[in-house]
Amino acid sequence: MEMSSSVATRLQYQHKALLDIIDDLSENDIKKKNDSNQWSIFETIVHLQTYQRVFQARVNEIRNSENPQFELYSPFEDQIFIENCTKSVREVMQDFITTRKEMAAQYLPLPLSELNKTGTHPNYGKLKLQHWMNHFLLHEAHHLYNIFKMAGKIRTAKGK
Repeated sequence: MEMSSSVATRLQYQHKALLDIIDDLSENDIKKKNDSNQWSIFETIVHLQTYQRVFQARVNEIRNSENPQFELYSPFEDQIFIENCTKSVREVMQDFITTRKEMAAQYLPLPLSELNKTGTHPNYGKLKLQHWMNHFLLHEAHHLYNIFKMAGKIRTAKGK
């Protein structure tokens, strides 16, 4: 058995929804904070872009060691997240898309023996690599939906 078609398809294409969601927004719209307690669209995109790299490292660790234990990820403690928040939308999006292509090329051909390797998440317990991929994609989908809602508020405020 290979990677499930659901995971494979989302790994290849889910992130591309972001391009449609923010297509008509300016850099200022994307970087503007709508609510002081909420990330901007840009900060959310940076989180997704940065977490892809964290996820790649975790996948490598799962593939190369016996059931590694992971800590919860906190973007506020991640220097790369903080640095990437100073970049342009274009720079972050280019890295986001390029990294995802690399991930798909690397992960789609994984054999069952690799997909069955495990790592332990502090909240979800011992997960097979395929479940880690589902976790990654569901986390991303959650943030894409939040970006969709924030973009809608911006469009409504502008009368679009």
